[in-house]
Amino acid sequence: MRDMTRRSFLGGAAGVVAATAAGGCATMANPSSSMSKFAYVGSYTSKERKGHGEGINVYKIDPGTGNWTHLQLLKEVVNPSFLALDQRERVLYSAHGEGDEATAFQIDTPSGRLSVLNRQSTGGKNGVSLAVDPTNRFLVLANYSSGTVAVLAINPDGSLGKLSDLVTLSGTPGPHPTQQMSSQPHDVAFDPSERFIVVPDKGLDRVFVFTLDTASGRLVATAPPSVASRPGAGPRHVDFHPRRPYAYVLNELDSTITTYGFDAGRGELRPLQVITTLPPAFTGTSATSEIEVAPSGRFVYASNRGHDSLAIFSIDEFTGLARTRGDVDANRAASGVMLRVSGETGTGGLAVTNNEWKTMSYSFDVRGKESVELVCEFRGTPGGVGEFDGASLRLVKKESDKTASKAPKAGQFQAP
Repeated sequence: MRDMTRRSFLGGAAGVVAATAAGGCATMANPSSSMSKFAYVGSYTSKERKGHGEGINVYKIDPGTGNWTHLQLLKEVVNPSFLALDQRERVLYSAHGEGDEATAFQIDTPSGRLSVLNRQSTGGKNGVSLAVDPTNRFLVLANYSSGTVAVLAINPDGSLGKLSDLVTLSGTPGPHPTQQMSSQPHDVAFDPSERFIVVPDKGLDRVFVFTLDTASGRLVATAPPSVASRPGAGPRHVDFHPRRPYAYVLNELDSTITTYGFDAGRGELRPLQVITTLPPAFTGTSATSEIEVAPSGRFVYASNRGHDSLAIFSIDEFTGLARTRGDVDANRAASGVMLRVSGETGTGGLAVTNNEWKTMSYSFDVRGKESVELVCEFRGTPGGVGEFDGASLRLVKKESDKTASKAPKAGQFQAP
């Protein structure tokens, strides 16, 4: 479950439309699961971040139809931009864009509703990606604006304790005159074995690797402690092949993906390939936002902001190398990022938010094929409550439900 619920959204959507209430978006199916899910959607709320949201929205997702039913709007939460669940899916944690705290929320198991447990300082500014360690005793968080990685203790009740470690990432900033002035870690991701934490640093053009000493709650750098990316690449996010020793790092500034061989014994990254996310004829300005490896391990998806597309690559199982399969014209879903919402066998969905068009779109990956079919799109909040800012989404399996339906047939978006 942890793999399925890891990714975040960074986008923005507003403009409430009552027609998209529960039942108005009824075609995304999840035939691989009979368990209902709850979705937790964060947002940017402040004028400084050009936010349109009001806090965290909670939805129940019908496993058979894909219908979203709005359950709760938790207000007075400033810029809850990235979210993460604990290992038991009983507590939700939030970073806060431009803030210096993380917040713990108790999840009511029957209803999925949230209540605030506590807030704790992260020792830095502008927390972004965050993850809970496999022992469920520590929260690891990247402070983007201050160039640090924080570790906070998790108390037995799920509330956050004080900092157990704060590591400053060091190195030479990349060549970009405005985007690489200092260290800017943007992701903290555990590898599939959950032994290593991989931290792409957009500002330093490096990818750092740590282990977590669970006795002390301190981060320990591996040897070597990092690997350099191409100058000006701007490493942003990382995802892993589910079974093979490969990692895929999305580079924001030069719109590329670097394929690495990953030594699961030492945590060492070895570069194998750099491949663009953009078509050869594109000459405009673009940057990447999110990367996701399919549960089947056969495909990797990346989103482009500027070219306004989702790039699709097939993965060679033996070499790990990516090969371009095409891109989905996502001009109405380009500014957001995507999340795999289901699919242990390659069947699953991608959800994409957009902060200019103020929409959220679902697409469906039909059993590992490279085609991506638009299922539905809504503007504003399903249920007409508050504003849907599309910042962060987490899914939790809850409640047995035997309802099931077939995969959608509509296909407005097709890879060439």
